[in-house]
Order: sequence, then C-alpha cells, then structure tokens
Amino acid sequence: MARPLPLILAQAPGRPADDLAGFATDVERRVKLRAPGALVVYPELHLGESAPGVPAAPEKGAEPLDGKRDAAFAELAGDLGIWLVPGSVYERGTGDRVHNTTPIYSPQGERLAAYRKICPWRPYETTTPGNRFEVVDLAGVGRIGLSICYDTWFPEISRHLAWMGAELIVNVVRTSTSDRAQEVVLSRANAITNQVFVASVNSAAPSGIGRSLVIDPQGTVRAETVDAGDSTLTDVIDLDEVSNVRRYGTAGLNRIWDQFRPGDPALELPLYGGRIDPATWNAAHTTEEPPR
Repeated sequence: MARPLPLILAQAPGRPADDLAGFATDVERRVKLRAPGALVVYPELHLGESAPGVPAAPEKGAEPLDGKRDAAFAELAGDLGIWLVPGSVYERGTGDRVHNTTPIYSPQGERLAAYRKICPWRPYETTTPGNRFEVVDLAGVGRIGLSICYDTWFPEISRHLAWMGAELIVNVVRTSTSDRAQEVVLSRANAITNQVFVASVNSAAPSGIGRSLVIDPQGTVRAETVDAGDSTLTDVIDLDEVSNVRRYGTAGLNRIWDQFRPGDPALELPLYGGRIDPATWNAAHTTEEPPR
C-alpha cells in the first residue's frame, strides 16, 4: 500500500524574525491549489534576518520555543491543514544559551518536536549545539528526521536518523558559499548510504544560492531548482519506496541494513568510544518507538 507524501519546498529569501504576517502570507501563496496534508519546508533561519541577506545576531532574534512565534506557526499549520517546518529559528534556551532550532507542526496545529542543530558551522556560528537526534512521526504517513545545514557533512547524523526509522531526512539550509556544490553531493550520498529520501532546502538569493533538491533512496535526484531565485519545488514521494529499496537492494544489489547479522563479531569504533553491534544494527520500523 502506497504512503504518498506531497512536498512543498520553499526556496525563499530570508525575512525579519518579527515578520510573522509576511511569512503566513508566503506560506498560503505556496500552498494554494496544492495537495492537502503536504509537508511544507522553509530554509534555515528563514525568519532571522536583520537586513536582506544578513542574518540577525542570535541573541537579538531569539525567543523561547513556546513564545509568540511558536503560537503563530502552530495556528498557521492548523488553519492550512499542513505539516509545517518553518525552517529554523533562534531559540532562547536556559541561561544565556541560544540554539539554532527546527520545529515541526501538525495539521492539527500542534508542535510535534523541535531539533537543535548539532553541528554549528564554527567558528562563524556561535549558537549552542544540540545533543540529541530527532525523528518525528507524521500520523498515517511515516517518519521523518530533522537536520540543519552543516549537519549534512557529518554522516553520523544521517545514519542515526535512518537507524531511528526516518524514511525522509529534511535538511534545512542557508548556504551562500561555493560549497553548496559539495552539499548537493553529500545529500545524495546520505540518501544512498542510508536508503532514505532526502529533501535539502536552501535559501534563495540574497540569503543563499539555492540548488534545493529532492533525492530518492537510491540517490536519484527527483526534483531540483535550477538557480538561486525564489521558487517553489514540489513533489509527491511514496515512503514505501524506502522499504522496497531496503528489501531488494539499491540498484537491485545492495542491502546495507543486512550487512551485519547476529553472530558476527562486534566492530570496535575507537573514534566514538563505541562499537557496531550486529544485534542493534538494523534500522527501526515506523511502527516501532524510535531508539534514543
């Protein structure tokens, strides 16, 4: 049985943190005439500019996760009947900590989860790193994993999201530099090595250089933008393709989640002070509680 998920990826320039009305109008414009129950995704720090193309200082744009902005996002998702990832926002945490955080909201107008960026791009980004992976169940559809921009350069993050049962990894991005070319390659590699869909949504000019894309579990680019302009990338993916690729193999050959089997010796991982244990290698299913 197919599990279709309509995607609406907003390759948009950033806007001021307090422009909630403008953001709501933009979401409504992109959702209009498209499928109900869509997953709508905006770029990293979409609401977080002090001037066009210039990110605000984290401490100036930050507010608690459950503040006015959160209420506006939840109401918008509920009114439009969509799953909403509004990019990422500056979250004021405990003490003087500020996190770069991606929340997600349901068509019922509820915040389901929030992910704090684990790998800020140092030394340029000064936000406090998060310390946990985040997957989210979209009721009746499937499970997605959240990552933010530079996270995609660290294969451990995508691997853990897939191991926790993510069938789609949503990577929200704000890249204005020449290494977007490498990020595109890495996004495809993360899809291939974990047999998951990847949606990488970059900002439009002047905040970013675009090149947003949707990649299937075999690494094929299904849809992509051609330039840095403000555009809406749409697709409908079938999350059952993940289980099909894992069952029959990438290119009908490679079943990576069957590589380690019970009885195989454990592989020590000195870098992590841990190991690959064949008893825990297989990825979770979406009907299972994700491991923590």
